[in-house]
Amino acid sequence: MHITAKAQIMDEKAMNRALSRIAHEIIEKNKGITNVVLVGIQRRGVPLAHRLAGKIKEYEDIEVPVGILDITLYRDDLSTLSEQPVVNSTNIPFDINGKIVVMVDDVLYTGRTARAAMDALIDMGRPTAIQFAVLIDRGHRELPIRADYVGKNVPTSKSEVVNVQVAEFDQCNRVIITEQHK
Repeated sequence: MHITAKAQIMDEKAMNRALSRIAHEIIEKNKGITNVVLVGIQRRGVPLAHRLAGKIKEYEDIEVPVGILDITLYRDDLSTLSEQPVVNSTNIPFDINGKIVVMVDDVLYTGRTARAAMDALIDMGRPTAIQFAVLIDRGHRELPIRADYVGKNVPTSKSEVVNVQVAEFDQCNRVIITEQHK
């Protein structure tokens, strides 16, 4: 499916540079990566988490565990989404108790996805800390949530949609802005 872009704000190289910087920031902030795990939020946060883990391995020569988190049933707008919401899988094959969990998502917008992800994680255990990494922060927060690591801040209007496209789902790597269709 090809989406017509109003503007492209990141190409594949820019995405890679942003993820490299975020990987370095995660290592630096946590004084290494001992005790750090990554959890990608379904859907596009998952491949981004795997890419961050790959970059961290490249820099530190240590495999960082990566988990997959589906927050569908934790959403506060579940009843407005659809009668039959699509529930993806959660797969966190490691204990998060006492770990520094870095949640990874593609876009930070209202903050509701991040809140739902934190609720889901806390139901699974008691991490030492939860940090949040996003490729794009587009503003318009409805909750007092901010990302610890941001690839790019992109001011948008509420009528615009930020589409992070990843090869795993979209056959290309880029970030574009489109207009919301009413």
